[in-house]
Amino acid sequence: MAHTDANATHHTQKMKGELNALIDHLREDIDKVDDPQFKAMFETSAEVLGGLVKAFSHYEQRSEAAWKA
Repeated sequence: MAHTDANATHHTQKMKGELNALIDHLREDIDKVDDPQFKAMFETSAEVLGGLVKAFSHYEQRSEAAWKA
């Protein structure tokens, strides 16, 4: 069965939703623990996941050279 762009976009949008929910959860938990290293780890994790969300968006929009081929 061939995979279409519409099918791929469905999956990238679904994963972006999951990643954004995790980003929100990480950022909410930052204020729940009074440990600077914990806060840094959770904020860094949220930033990394945000980069993945951005990459998925670039894939959907074909805005990067790697996704135009």
